Amino acid sequence: MINIENLKFDKNGLIPAVVVDADSQKLLTLAYMNKESLKISMEKGLTCFFSRSRNELWLKGETSGNYQHIVSITADCDMDALKIEVKPDGPACHLGNESCFENPLFVSEENTAFSLEALMELIKGRKLDKKEGSYTTYLFEKGIDKILKKVGEENTEVIIAAKADDKKETIYEIADLTYHIMVLMIEMGISLEDIHAELASRHVIDHKVKQEKMTK
Repeated sequence: MINIENLKFDKNGLIPAVVVDADSQKLLTLAYMNKESLKISMEKGLTCFFSRSRNELWLKGETSGNYQHIVSITADCDMDALKIEVKPDGPACHLGNESCFENPLFVSEENTAFSLEALMELIKGRKLDKKEGSYTTYLFEKGIDKILKKVGEENTEVIIAAKADDKKETIYEIADLTYHIMVLMIEMGISLEDIHAELASRHVIDHKVKQEKMTK
């Protein structure tokens, strides 16, 4: 463990803090800390920042209830920036968004490694910045009824393929269904983290039930 005195604060006594979700590693926000706010963060286990605009300390969530419970704080190699992993109680952004970084500027379709998170960002980009000839953009333009119709159709295709015991076709149809469900999620403002949190809560419940059964 390093000492707080080893950190390099700028001429204004501040150090940038990149805050990410401990589970998904999604970037939530970029804020600044001084020594006092960093000490408070470590003592309380909650993020406390220094507001440059208001020139004062602010405990994230103190007014909104969207506290960020700290899992770890790590300094970079130059000791002049921090990465803070948290378990958030709610949105990180003052606009009510999960992350402050919700406005795609550029996404390379060729060079971006595939991930569900990257696909979600690409789909979101098709909603925010409509691309002519894009099937995804077409779905968003048609609206919720069209999206729901496609989800229903793809769900039926999965059932048919699985009933036929065709593994390859089932995989293909599940992929189609997954894509259309992700379009639905973007349309409704549902994130992958929302689904992760719901599944995680069920896992905890299931784990408790198993423990109760074992002790009886």
